[in-house]
Amino acid sequence: MGPASKKNKKKKPSFRKLLKTSNLKLENKQKNRQFKQQSSAKKQRKEQRKLRQAITDVSHKTLKPLERYKKKLVGEEEEDEEEFLESLPVDMMDEDDLEQIRAMAKKASFLTRDISSCAPAHAKKRKSEQPLEKYEKMPRKMQREEEKELIHLLPIKDKSGLIPQSMEKPVVPEAEEEEDPIDQDEFSKEEEPESVPLLTPQEQLELRAQTLMEKKLRMASLSSAVLADPHVNIKKLKELRAMLMETDPCVAVTVRKLVMVSLLEVFKDIVPSYRIRPLTEEEKAAKVKKDTLQLREFEEGLVSQYKFYLEDLEQTVKDWKQKKQKRSQAVSLQSYKGLAEVAIRCICDLLVALPHFNFHNNIVVMVVPLMRDPDRKVSEMCCAAVSRLLKQDKLGQASLAVVKVISGMVKSRNYNVKPEVLNCLLCLRIKEVEMKKDTEDTAPKKKFMSFKEKRTNLSRMQRKWKKAEEKLQKELLEAEASENKDKKIKLHTETLNIVFLIYFRILKKAQKSILLPSVLEGLAKFAHLINLEFFDDLLAVLYGLIASGDLTYRESLHCILTSFHILSGQGDVLHIDPLKFYNHLYKTLLTLHAGGRNEDTAIVLQCLDVMLTKRRKQVTLQRAQGFLKRLSTLSLHLLPDSSVGILAANRTLMHTFPKCDILLDNEMQGSGVYLPELDVPEYCNPQNTALWELHLLKRHYHPMVRKFAAHLMKGAPSEGSGALSMELSRRTPVQLFEDYSVKDMTFNPPVSRPPSKKKEHFTIGDAFLDSKLKTLIDAALQNQSEQTSLDFTLQNTQPETSMTVN
Repeated sequence: MGPASKKNKKKKPSFRKLLKTSNLKLENKQKNRQFKQQSSAKKQRKEQRKLRQAITDVSHKTLKPLERYKKKLVGEEEEDEEEFLESLPVDMMDEDDLEQIRAMAKKASFLTRDISSCAPAHAKKRKSEQPLEKYEKMPRKMQREEEKELIHLLPIKDKSGLIPQSMEKPVVPEAEEEEDPIDQDEFSKEEEPESVPLLTPQEQLELRAQTLMEKKLRMASLSSAVLADPHVNIKKLKELRAMLMETDPCVAVTVRKLVMVSLLEVFKDIVPSYRIRPLTEEEKAAKVKKDTLQLREFEEGLVSQYKFYLEDLEQTVKDWKQKKQKRSQAVSLQSYKGLAEVAIRCICDLLVALPHFNFHNNIVVMVVPLMRDPDRKVSEMCCAAVSRLLKQDKLGQASLAVVKVISGMVKSRNYNVKPEVLNCLLCLRIKEVEMKKDTEDTAPKKKFMSFKEKRTNLSRMQRKWKKAEEKLQKELLEAEASENKDKKIKLHTETLNIVFLIYFRILKKAQKSILLPSVLEGLAKFAHLINLEFFDDLLAVLYGLIASGDLTYRESLHCILTSFHILSGQGDVLHIDPLKFYNHLYKTLLTLHAGGRNEDTAIVLQCLDVMLTKRRKQVTLQRAQGFLKRLSTLSLHLLPDSSVGILAANRTLMHTFPKCDILLDNEMQGSGVYLPELDVPEYCNPQNTALWELHLLKRHYHPMVRKFAAHLMKGAPSEGSGALSMELSRRTPVQLFEDYSVKDMTFNPPVSRPPSKKKEHFTIGDAFLDSKLKTLIDAALQNQSEQTSLDFTLQNTQPETSMTVN
C-alpha cells in the first residue's frame, strides 16, 4: 500500500483518547443510538402493519379472473419498455437485479395481492366464506440484530503500545420477564374461583398464638445476637426495627409493642457511656487500624438506628394525636392510644436512662409538651420521668435543657399549663450558685506567658522547655473528662435564673392563675438563692398578695414561708422586721383545718421554725409567749398527728426562750388581762395567762399526745424523769408529724386492748363505727380500772342500740 492509502486509512483511537472523550460526546452518541433504535422500530412496525393489512385484504377477497387490458400495438409496447428501462438506475445495479425488476414490472402489484391467484389487483372487498386459521392472522416478526453494547476493559500493554480491550455487555432475557406477569395473571384467574376455607374462632386464636410465638422467637434471637456481640451484629438492629412495620392485622399491635420495648432494652445495654460525635473530613480520610474502623462503623450504625428508632416513636405519638389512618390499615384507630402509651413510656425511659447520649435534647422536646396532655396517664408518666431526671442529674446539663423547654412552653401557652409542670422544678438539685457573677465565666483560666515575657525573663533553653510545658498543659485541659465544680456552679446559676424568670413572670402577669401555689412553693424552696437586689420588690409583691385576700390558706402560708426564707439568707444584712407577716400568721393559726389529711400543718411547722427558732435574736419575749399560748389552744381541736407536731414545736420554743416557763405558773406577771381575740401577739398580754390546755391534753386518747403534754407540764426537761427518750428528742416537729400521720385512717401507734375476763359483746357493726370512736373506746378501756358502761347511739342506721363492756 502506498503512502496515500496509509493517510486515508483511519487510525484506531487509543484507550487514553477514549478516556479523554468528553461527557458531551458520550451523551450525543447515546442519543444517536437511541434515535436509530427508535427509527428502526418505527419502520418495523410500519412494515408489519402493511403486511397485516395485505393479509386481511387477501382473506376477504373472492377469486376473480385478471382484468383484461386492451392490447397495445407492438411499437407502443416497445416504446414503453424503452422509457421504463431508461428510467431505471442501470449504472448502480447488477444485471441480475435489472432482470428481476423487469420481470416484476410486467406483473401486477406483488405487495397488495396474491401473485399465484388470478384475482384482480383492485377488486372490491368481500368477506371470504372460508376464514383463515388463527395463526395466519398473527403478525410476523421481522428479524433484526440489536446493537450490542460494549464494555471497555483495562488495556493490555505490548511492545507496540497499549491495546484496548472490550467485551459485550450480557443481555438479560426479556422473554422471562414478560412471561412473569402473564403467568401471575393466569394463576390469579385460576385461584379466584377457589374459595378460601373459613376458620373457626378457636382455629383463629390458635393461628394467632402460633404467629405471635414465631414473632417473639424472631425478636428474641435478634436481640440476643446484638447483645452478645454489638460490634459485629449491629446491622441486626435494622432487622429488629423493621418489625415495627408489622402488617399482619392479627398480631400487628402486639408485635409493635414488643418490638418497642425490646429495642428500648437493647439500646440501654449497648449504648456507650459517652456522646458520639460525627467524624471530620480529615478523620474520614486518614488511615486507621482495623479495630478502630470497626469501632467507627459500630458507632455510626448505632447512632443512625437510634435516630430512626426515636423517629418511629415520635411518629407513633403523632399518629395518635392526629388520629391519622394509615394505608395498610394493619392497626385500627382504637389501637393507636395503646401504641402511643407504650411509645411514650419508652421515650420517658430513654430520657432518664441515657441523659449523656446523642439526641437527648430532642427527647426533652418530645416529653415536656406531653406533661400538659389532657390524658391524665400520659401527663403523670411524663411528669414522673422529668422529676426523676432532675433528681439524678449531677452535672446540670440535662436540668438546664429541661428548664429551658418548660420556660418556653409556659410562655407560649400563656401560663395555661398544669401545676404539676411547675411542681417538677422542685426536684432540682441546686444547693449553691454564683451570686455575684451570674453571666461571667467563673472557671479559672490558665495564664500563659506572653512572647515578650519569655524573651526578657527566660533563656533560650528555658523558653523551649516552657513551650513544651504549656503545650502539655493545654492538651491536659482539653482532655479533662471530669466536670469541675466551677462549671457545675455556672450551669446551676443559669438554670436557677430561668426558674426565677418563670416564677416572676407568673407573679407579675398571672397572679390569679392556678400556678400561683406552685410558684410560691418554689420560691419558698429557692428563696435563699435569690440575688439581694430583688428582695425589696419581692417582699412587697408577697405582702400585697397576702393583703389582697384572694389567696387560699395554703397559698398565704407559702407567701409567709418564702418571705422568711429570703430574710434568713442574705436578707440578714437588711435588718427588716417583718411584723406584718408575724401578725398574719398569728391571726390565721386558728383557721387551720381540724380534720382530713391536713397537709397544711407541715407548712405551719416550717413557718414557726423559720420565724421564731432561727430568728431568735430578732423575736421579742412577748411575741414568743403569744405564739406559745396560741399554739397550745390550737392543739386541742386538731387530729393527733397535728397535735404531736404542735406540742413538739412548743417544746422547741420553751428551749429557745427559757423565760416562757412563766406560763406554767398560775400567778400573773404585771398588769392587764390576757386578750385572746387580739391579732397582735405583743399586745395580747400572754404573760398574764397559763397553759391550762396541757391538763386537758394529758387525758388525750393518743399516747404520744399524753406523753408530750406531761413533758411540757414539767418544763420540758432534757434530763430526769420527765425527759423524753433520745429518739423522740432528736426528731423535728415536721418529722414527728409525718411519723404519726393518720392519712391512711390507721391509729399510729396501734393500741393493744387490755385483757378482760369476760367477753365483750358488740351489737354495733364495725362498718358503722367511725375510726375516732374506736380509738376513744380503746383509750377508755386503758385508763379506767373499774367496770364502765358506754352507750352509743347511731342515727339514721338502725334503732337505738347499746354496747356494754364488762
